Amino acid sequence: MRRKRPPGLLWPVMAGVLLALLALLWGSQVLKAFDYFPPWKEQQQMYKLDIGWPKIPEYFTGQTFCVAVDSLHGLVYVGQRGDNVPKVLVFSEEGYFLYSWNNTVEMPHGIFVLNTATDSSVWITDVGTGKYGHTVKQYSPSGKLMQILGTPGNAGSSLIPLQFDQPAEIFVEESGDLYIVDGDGGMNNRLLKLSNDYKEIWLTGTNGTGIGQFKIPHSVTVDPFGRVWVADRDNKRIQVFDKVTGEWLGSWNNCFSEDGPYSVRFTADYKYLIVAQLNINRLAILAAPPVGSIGDCVMVHTVQLADETKPHLVDVDMKSGAVYVAEIGAQQVQKYIPIS
Repeated sequence: MRRKRPPGLLWPVMAGVLLALLALLWGSQVLKAFDYFPPWKEQQQMYKLDIGWPKIPEYFTGQTFCVAVDSLHGLVYVGQRGDNVPKVLVFSEEGYFLYSWNNTVEMPHGIFVLNTATDSSVWITDVGTGKYGHTVKQYSPSGKLMQILGTPGNAGSSLIPLQFDQPAEIFVEESGDLYIVDGDGGMNNRLLKLSNDYKEIWLTGTNGTGIGQFKIPHSVTVDPFGRVWVADRDNKRIQVFDKVTGEWLGSWNNCFSEDGPYSVRFTADYKYLIVAQLNINRLAILAAPPVGSIGDCVMVHTVQLADETKPHLVDVDMKSGAVYVAEIGAQQVQKYIPIS
């Protein structure tokens, strides 16, 4: 009489046969993909809230729209909006309030810290409609205005003179090359790359739903493999471009059926993308593809925030791996630290 195979052994055997067949049909890449993202492996919690950051939350007196980390000097910059409030707050990475400034900032939307071999600077996109708005501005760490890109107070789509319409965010490489997504609901839906002397290198995007078109390009970042990642918010997708040519490389939309992406930032090891989803109060952690095909979006973990928190933009400390989340609903910035 034949002995029956224990039921618990059936699945591993079937899975092995299935993978072997798939490998024969499509090659070894299938096995590598299953090894990289094993679907049966339960994902562990990746981050925990640092309840002690900041030390005194009462310094947040407006709507906190953006946050940027200076990993080199251990500083965290927060952009907030409101009447009679300081527009930029500066904290230590431990959570102590250090100072604030308000010079020529109207309505901050995005913020970015650039460190070079000689100095540091803070870039802010300003979507205000007054005399300082529709601009991208560079400041010293203490708030001294150093550079204005765009025509202050004038919305436009021109490159000569350079004009923006509610520029949403900026990413600056160490070389000084700038990537700007323009804009946050204005007439423009475009991605620009400018040289370190502020000349156009390439420009892509118009309003629409097609390949390379945008509906509110809201956040931008660059990976070490020469790819530019854009949160195409109202199209509910992330689009990817070649940083040298501006050529479209691919897009992800299968992770965003519930809500579009508001932010794109890589973790310190560049293995994951951190994406804020404002309307469902969630952080999505997506697997970043290695060199090669963009492939499909793989959501490996989520961090569910409290109702009405409304996470808007995020930034990552590239030394510690901590994630800072600017929340316009809760009117605060929260810090999440990786669980090793």
